[in-house]
Amino acid sequence: MSECTHDCSTCSQNCASRQQPESLIEKPHELSNIKKVIGVVSGKGGVGKSLVTSLLAVTMQRRGFKSAVLDADITGPSIPKAFGIKEKAMGTENGILPCKSKTGIEIMSVNLLLENDTDPVVWRGPVIAGAVKQFWTDVIWNDVDYMFVDMPPGTGDVPLTVFQSIPVDGIVIVASPQELVGMIVEKAVKMANLMNIPILALAENMAYFECPDCGKKHSIFGESHIEEIADNHNVDTVSQIPINNKLAAAVDAGAIELFDGDWVNNIADKLEALL
Repeated sequence: MSECTHDCSTCSQNCASRQQPESLIEKPHELSNIKKVIGVVSGKGGVGKSLVTSLLAVTMQRRGFKSAVLDADITGPSIPKAFGIKEKAMGTENGILPCKSKTGIEIMSVNLLLENDTDPVVWRGPVIAGAVKQFWTDVIWNDVDYMFVDMPPGTGDVPLTVFQSIPVDGIVIVASPQELVGMIVEKAVKMANLMNIPILALAENMAYFECPDCGKKHSIFGESHIEEIADNHNVDTVSQIPINNKLAAAVDAGAIELFDGDWVNNIADKLEALL
């Protein structure tokens, strides 16, 4: 077939070149009701993305909203451990039912489907991406105000699948203070911009250590550059989370819902404004 030479500005034909690309957004389960979807992302692993996801879910639940967590980190799921969930997700003829935390936060993670928590997920990228999609389409989420999607690190298959198939209202980017991570943050920011996803906030984990005796703050992992990065990308909300042994102990004990701190309150304020 010869190449089209029509001038689209004057041609009235409705040919393929004039069509808008078809949306890849998947519909949630017909029994689900989800108001806002917030992605929590990082450009690399080990910066505390799952911790920030958990803190935000707990904070919004404390404020009287209904929170949920979709654990999209299929090969490294840690959300069930943070919330102390040991039971498995159940299914009905209508769909999969998420597990609930002690305070009623709905959670779905691959670890809630595996026979043993330590069983590895040895799947290729398309299968992992398909599983994340099923957590959106096949799970029955009940009247959720804020769903937090704990994404795997990087800018690969799964983040791309989430951004293309789930209607994400905005993302929170998690980083740590090192210079290298500043560059990694740039990658996450640019991916969000490419996908037209609003960046709601930057959260810097392990930002400092506060001496319990004198109260002085020490920058264990180097001076913070998060404010500079936020200014460069017009992000007006920044949170800094300290190195805190009580917080770490709460995660290890499955008691993240008992954490005591106001580190993500300004992000929560930003999220409230979305509803």
